[in-house]
Amino acid sequence: MKSSRDLYIKRKDTYNRLIEKQTKASNCLSNLRLFTIAAGIAAAVFLYIKHYYILLAATVMVTLILFLYLIVIHEKLTKNIEYATLILKINEDSIKRCDGKWNTYQDDGSEFKDENHYFSFDLDIFGENSLFQWINTAKTYTGRNILARLLTQHPDNLADIVKRQKAVKGLAGKIGWRQRFLAEGLVSAKGMHNPEDLIAWVNNGDPYFKKTCIVFLTRLLPAITVFSLLLASIGSISYYIPVTGLIIQFILLFIKRREREEIYRLAKKYKEDISVYYHMIKMIERQKFSAEYLNELKESMRNKEGQTAWQQVNKLFKIVDSLEDRNNFFYFIFNTLFLWDYQNLIALEKWKGNSGMFLKNWIDAIGNVESLASLSIIGFDNPEWAMPELISSQECIFEAESLGHPLITHQRVNNNLKILPPVHTLLITGSNMSGKSTLLRAAGINLALAYAGAPVCAQYFRVSLMKIYTCMRINDNLSKNISSFYAELLRIKTIVLKASEGEPVFFLLDEIFKGTNSRDRHFGAKVLIKKLCATRSIGMVSTDDLELCILEKENRAVRNYHFQEYYKDGKICFDYKLRPGASTTQNAIYLMKLAGIDVDEENK
Repeated sequence: MKSSRDLYIKRKDTYNRLIEKQTKASNCLSNLRLFTIAAGIAAAVFLYIKHYYILLAATVMVTLILFLYLIVIHEKLTKNIEYATLILKINEDSIKRCDGKWNTYQDDGSEFKDENHYFSFDLDIFGENSLFQWINTAKTYTGRNILARLLTQHPDNLADIVKRQKAVKGLAGKIGWRQRFLAEGLVSAKGMHNPEDLIAWVNNGDPYFKKTCIVFLTRLLPAITVFSLLLASIGSISYYIPVTGLIIQFILLFIKRREREEIYRLAKKYKEDISVYYHMIKMIERQKFSAEYLNELKESMRNKEGQTAWQQVNKLFKIVDSLEDRNNFFYFIFNTLFLWDYQNLIALEKWKGNSGMFLKNWIDAIGNVESLASLSIIGFDNPEWAMPELISSQECIFEAESLGHPLITHQRVNNNLKILPPVHTLLITGSNMSGKSTLLRAAGINLALAYAGAPVCAQYFRVSLMKIYTCMRINDNLSKNISSFYAELLRIKTIVLKASEGEPVFFLLDEIFKGTNSRDRHFGAKVLIKKLCATRSIGMVSTDDLELCILEKENRAVRNYHFQEYYKDGKICFDYKLRPGASTTQNAIYLMKLAGIDVDEENK
C-alpha cells in the first residue's frame, strides 16, 4: 500500500506535466493569435488594393471572430494553468507536512493565541510550530474560526463529536475532491474577509428599491426613453421627448446616491469572496457524501423556495459584478439610458428577500466542511493512528496505547498511559529534559484532537468527556501588575474550583509553584494533589520534587511514573520511555557542567 507521501508525489508529477502541456498550448495560442491578426491585415490590404470589397468585409469579419474566439480559449487555458498551479502547490505543501517541514507554512493562527485560555497556549494549539499550523487548510475567514473553535472548545455533546468523526473519516479518502475544494479557497489572492459586513448587508433591505412605483418606473422609463430616441432619430417625434426622459432618469440617479456608494464599496470588497463562496458551495452540492453530518450541511444549502445555494450565490455574484464594474465612461452612458444601477439594486433587493437570511448558514456550512477537511488530513497521512473511542461516563477515564506527540514527526517516542478508577492523578518524575513536559502536552493535544473529531497519535485511545485545564507555561502580566507566580496561583485556583464543583476536569500541571521556596512548594503541591484527588477529575502532575512520591503510599488515587536517563560515551542520553514508580536519578549538576559552568570550583 502506497503512503500518502507517495501519492502526493505522484499527483505533484501529474500536475507538473499538465502545466507544462497547457503552457505549451498557451504559447501556441498566443502565436496563433498574432498570426491570425497578421494574416488578416495582409489579406485585407491585398483585397483592398484589388477592390474586392465584399471579400474584404468578409475577411475582416472572419478575422475578428477567429481572434475573439482564440482570446476566449486562451483565457480559459490560462485559468486552467492557474488552477493546476494551485493544486501543484497543495501537493508540495502536503509533502512538506509528511516530511515534518510544515512549520514553514505561513498561516499559524497566531491571531487566535490567548495566554489566558484554559489550555490552548500551554499545548501549542496556535502560533509557531502549532497544531493549527500543522493541519489547517481552511482559507475562508469562517472556516479558520470554526477550526480554531473545534480545537479549543470544551466538549459538551458526545453525539456531535461522533458525527464529526464519521464526517472526517468520509472526507479522508476523497483526496482529489479535498484538494480541488482547497484550491477554490486559494483563488482569492487577497485573502478572505470577515463576512460580518456582507451578512449584515444582505439581511438589511432598502425599502426604497422595493416600492412598486420605483420598480414600475425603472422598468418603464428606460423603455420609453430608448424607444423615443429611435423615433426621434428617424424624425417621427421631437428630440424634446427623449431628452425629457433622460433628464428624469438622470435625476433619479442622484436620489439615494450616498446609500448606493456604500453598496458599491461593499460590492467591490466582497466580489471576490462571493465568487469563492459560489464555487465552494457548488463543489459541496455536487459531491456525494456518505457521512450524515456532511449530508446535513449539504441539505442546509437551500433558500426558502428550495432553490440551491450555488445558483443563488451565483445570482448575487452577477449583481455585485455589475455594481462593481462601473468606473468607466461607457457605464455612465449605459446607466443613464437604462437606469442600470436601479435595475441591479432592485434585483439585489429581490435576492435579499429570497436568500439573504440564508447566506450566513451557507457560509457557516462552507466553514464546517473546511474544518472537517483539515481534520481529515490527519487520518489520511497517518492511517495507523486511532480514531478515539469516546464514552459517556460519570467517572473520568483516559486510556491510550502507544501515545505520542503528533507534532513530533521524527524520533517520536510513544508511551502507554492509563488513568482509570480508582486512580485520579499520575505523578510524573524524572530528571531535566527527560520528557515530562512533552508527555503532558502529548496527552493534552491528543485529547483536544479527539474532542474535535479527529484521529489521534495513538494505536488505541479511549476517553470520557472532560474539560481540559493546564498550568504549564505561565508568564508575568505587567499590564495588570501580576507576577508569574501569582498568575500560576490564579490558574490553579480556577482548576480547583471547577473540579470541586463536580465538573469533569482533565488537568495537566507542569512543575507547579516554581516561584517559591522548596518547602512551600512541596507543601502546596501536596495539598493541591490531595484536593484534586478528592474530586472526580483526573490528570497528571510533573515535578522534580521526589518527596511528593510518598503520596502513592498515602493515597490510592495517586500513581508514580518516571522517566530516566543513561550515559553513553560520557554523554547523557534519554529514551523517553515512561516507567512505573518514582524517579531515583538527577542530572542538574551534569547538565550545568555540560553547559560550561564550573560546578567543582564552587565547591572548593
